[in-house]
Amino acid sequence: MSDYKDTDIKLARYSKALAHPARIAILSHLNRVGNCMCKDLVELLPVSQATVSQHLKELIDSGLVKTSRKPPANLFTINSKEWNEAREMITGLLNSVVQSGKS
Repeated sequence: MSDYKDTDIKLARYSKALAHPARIAILSHLNRVGNCMCKDLVELLPVSQATVSQHLKELIDSGLVKTSRKPPANLFTINSKEWNEAREMITGLLNSVVQSGKS
């Protein structure tokens, strides 16, 4: 059993997903185009297909990206519900730090 609150664990998972420039680039691209396939990201990023897949897995595991089957490949898109939750949690953390720093 963890000694950390579920919200802290979830915020850490979101933060980890955002902690790499390739994942930021993937999220930015998905935000611009709506959805895409892995091959589109391989063409966009300066990394191998295997590395793109690892970054997508991290984003999916965090909940920030979701996937759906579009034969012969998967289609990736931002998970708006999770993204909004992540935004609120990160903003809340940053605001609480700013508030506690005022004296």
